Amino acid sequence: METEIINELEAGLKKVLVSLEEKFKHINAGRANPSMLDGVMVNYYGSMTPLKSLTTISVPEARQLLIKPFDRSSLSAIEKAIFEANLGFTPTNDGETIRITIPMLTEDRRKELVKQAKTISEENKVSIRNQRRDAIELLKEAKLPEDTLKNAEERIQDLVNEYNKLVDNMLDNKTKDLMSV
Repeated sequence: METEIINELEAGLKKVLVSLEEKFKHINAGRANPSMLDGVMVNYYGSMTPLKSLTTISVPEARQLLIKPFDRSSLSAIEKAIFEANLGFTPTNDGETIRITIPMLTEDRRKELVKQAKTISEENKVSIRNQRRDAIELLKEAKLPEDTLKNAEERIQDLVNEYNKLVDNMLDNKTKDLMSV
């Protein structure tokens, strides 16, 4: 019983790390990355469609994205959607493609992004703690012998500590990435 609960907890903790990694991808470090546009939805013939399913997005230069739509008539809708996504980019439409130049980050903006990354990592740590609490409650509901319960709680705490360290390492790496010019 306790093994199942711990395995379920570990699966949940892995999902937290995947979620954190995904959220960190959306924090712009001044370099172009097609995943920066993952959340952009385009009003394409009356239905909201993800940008990446309407276009090919490439990185011709380190700080530039090139968006080439499959249907050229959707260019203005794509440009409008990028503006409305409020990503801080100004798309340039040349009639066939849209180019986005990623602005250089100022020192203040870098510090702001580091704070944002810290907030996101703290939210993920809270999620880890909530999962720990839920797992311990499930163990207590299972009415296990006291020594088995203590051992399982210690294993859960060790697992939580390990994942908290992984979150801290991911935050440190993101901070280094954001602060490097």
